[in-house]
Amino acid sequence: MAKQIGIIKLKGKIGDLSFYKTKDGHLAREKGGVDADRIKNDPAFERTRENGAEFGSAAKSGKLVRDAFRTLMMRSSDARVTSRLTKLMSDIRILDTTSARGERNVAVAISDQAAKDMLKGFNFNDRAILGAVLYRPYTVDTVAGKILIQGLIPNLHLAYPTGATHLSFSGAWAKVNFEAGTYSIELTNSETMVIDATQTDLLLTANAAPTGAGTDMYLLMVEFFQEVNGVQYSMNNGAYNALAIVEVI
Repeated sequence: MAKQIGIIKLKGKIGDLSFYKTKDGHLAREKGGVDADRIKNDPAFERTRENGAEFGSAAKSGKLVRDAFRTLMMRSSDARVTSRLTKLMSDIRILDTTSARGERNVAVAISDQAAKDMLKGFNFNDRAILGAVLYRPYTVDTVAGKILIQGLIPNLHLAYPTGATHLSFSGAWAKVNFEAGTYSIELTNSETMVIDATQTDLLLTANAAPTGAGTDMYLLMVEFFQEVNGVQYSMNNGAYNALAIVEVI
């Protein structure tokens, strides 16, 4: 893969070269690879087919997580969250030590505590990592679906963007069933506060327990706003908002 640096940027195909634009700029690459039919049928590519099947399964699991938390991700996520989550799911499926090669999947692997630990702490917005935004410890009540932050002082315990006047905390409790491809999610209350020296004991509680079976995931989100003439506007369209998985059981 090469980068186009000339004044005139090309897009399309010229011979065996393809020119295209990405978030990393204008790129070019040469046609290559093995014929698709050969990969699909040639015994020599059996390992390739197995790897492809497992990668597809990991991508599907990543999409399930994104679907479950899409309403929150719309306010806090980065452009590469899909690829980052797919990679994480691909790493997790390796912990499936019982399925045959080519069939390892997240649904089996997630029963391993190590897999849950890998998922815990995932940040949906790599521009605003929760641990770099919130400096106050929190506790998660996994039975009642509550997140508690005691003694919170906004202007001391948060790294807030310049111009922000208010912030909001909210959360979610979900059951994600990787085997069935289903999920159930309950949001918590949302608490908005002024960014000042007022001390607060913050409690977020899920509206109810999510239904069905699956892996329990708990999320915490911090959003920043600027108030102008009584109206609160999201800072830079949510670029500074943090959203992370804070517990998995």
